[in-house]
Amino acid sequence: MSRTSSDAITWGKMLRKLPTIARAIPRIVKGMKLANVQDPTQPCGLGWYFEQATQRNPQGPALLYGDTVLSYAQANEQANRIAHYLLAQGIGKGDCVAIFIENRPQLLVTVLAVAKVGAVSAMVNTSQTGDALVHSLALVAPVAVVVGDERVAAFNDVRARTSLSGSRTWWLADQDSAAAPCGFVDLISSSASHPGENPASSQQVFFNDPCFYLYTSGTTGLPKAGVFRHGRWMRTSTSFGLIALDMQPADVLYCTLPLYHATGLCVCWGAAICGASGFAIRRKFSASQFWSDVRRYRATTLGYVGELCRYLVDQPTSAEDRRHEVRKMIGNGLRPGAWSAFKTRFGVDHICELYAASDGNIGFTNVLNFDNTVGFSLMGWELVQYDHDSGAPLRNLQGRMQKVPKGEPGLLMARIDDKAPLDGYTDPAKTEKTIFKDVFVPGDRYFNTGDLLRNIGFGHGQFVDRLGDTYRWKGENVSTTEVENVLLQHPQVAEAVAYGVEINGTNGRAGMAAITPSESLATLDFVELLQFLQCKLPAYAVPLFLRIKVKMDTTGTFKYQKNRLKSEAFDPCATDDEPVYAWLPGTATYVRVDRQLAAQIQQGQYRY
Repeated sequence: MSRTSSDAITWGKMLRKLPTIARAIPRIVKGMKLANVQDPTQPCGLGWYFEQATQRNPQGPALLYGDTVLSYAQANEQANRIAHYLLAQGIGKGDCVAIFIENRPQLLVTVLAVAKVGAVSAMVNTSQTGDALVHSLALVAPVAVVVGDERVAAFNDVRARTSLSGSRTWWLADQDSAAAPCGFVDLISSSASHPGENPASSQQVFFNDPCFYLYTSGTTGLPKAGVFRHGRWMRTSTSFGLIALDMQPADVLYCTLPLYHATGLCVCWGAAICGASGFAIRRKFSASQFWSDVRRYRATTLGYVGELCRYLVDQPTSAEDRRHEVRKMIGNGLRPGAWSAFKTRFGVDHICELYAASDGNIGFTNVLNFDNTVGFSLMGWELVQYDHDSGAPLRNLQGRMQKVPKGEPGLLMARIDDKAPLDGYTDPAKTEKTIFKDVFVPGDRYFNTGDLLRNIGFGHGQFVDRLGDTYRWKGENVSTTEVENVLLQHPQVAEAVAYGVEINGTNGRAGMAAITPSESLATLDFVELLQFLQCKLPAYAVPLFLRIKVKMDTTGTFKYQKNRLKSEAFDPCATDDEPVYAWLPGTATYVRVDRQLAAQIQQGQYRY
């Protein structure tokens, strides 16, 4: 299945963008110069760059949160006091400090302080508890931890299973919380008497020094910790802040994304720092409060990810929908079905969709504001053929990989070189598994992203699927993204997650989708829904099973938790009170699956 050719970028479309290109060229040149730090003795990175922004816009708002507004000078001074305190406590360059705090200004000030020292912030997912939390801490061997008051209970539950000393277990008050709990040291009061000037250590941080450990989202198995170096932070900050968004001191970027992931922490906050702009945050995303927050902070720019835009489109329409100052937005995962709906309804001029991964070495950005594309990349990349069962890239008889024709989906391979080094994971063995050598010529090295893209013209990519999200049925490859996009076009479907499930005695995986009805299950006409899907999808791609969910389970970045859905499949014993429906061969509707029908299907009594 493929997207329509209307997404292809033609000469005509490019010619209409000439004024945009002309305006962007000076930014691109300047951004490339700033981003590609090559001198190993040149100071760079988060701490150093924040100090530069403070010099440019000392009294301008740096962090906005509720009624709190910290200027660049105030945020920088607070971070400096903590940095001097950390140095006095023996925290030095390369040491790992685990950060376990929900979205609020103190989180970013603390991370900034750690960066100024030259230490590394391990950005622990704040939803983690128990074994997953122990695993995440053990991966990075922190010498210290900073725990927000809101996460003290979760940390105390596993504290005995860590080797962290009480003197380096710091605590940050939250709103009206009072004294530090037993076994914790109050970070703010302990650092209050330390100097507010920039520490000398921030001038001793260079491009190859690690800045963050960022964890994979954990949708499959336990998280891995990826290394994010200061040189890459500079590339991210300037690429998105200068080249893509042209952020200025008068701009405010509103971000409700969790700041333990790269899109919020590196892309959005980095872009704001690049422009010496304001960065407005919220503890957790709220669809009902989103636009009132945008107006309150006078935001000009939005950060988004995953299904956030879909949630906003699903809110009741309002006369206030276009009463805001937002002109541009940056993020990833905006589906074609929601792209035009969002742009039209809310009147946002530029959707700067990007493609990147915290554990990868390549980024695409939609600088020229085409629709339904992740834009182009200045790094080296190719789309290659792959094995549809294993997901592994294919090689020809000469041992080389084979490029796919333009417009066809292919596995994205990113060239590893001086311009695009691969930081990898904290575990070198896991990093090595993602690297392929002698791909096109002897000695070259490429990173396997595990993602499918297509080249839609002039070097612009269009995201197709994650490889794990493509399954094979009736000898055909089915893209879950395509199935989801069609389901979401139906007025009675509010959310949709497609995946493949196994039926005994058949080859490949049969299509299944979890859906959330727009109104209720009672209003869903299964005969009409099946006819709709048959009109929109090839026969092999029409889901054979539907699971009805009141609410989808997502990660902190709105990624659907597909692994559990796949494992529970269409077994009514596993799906509990969430009904499952099946389209049986030769019928014209979906019928409710009970234990008996599930057993009959698995015993081969229906010929699929």
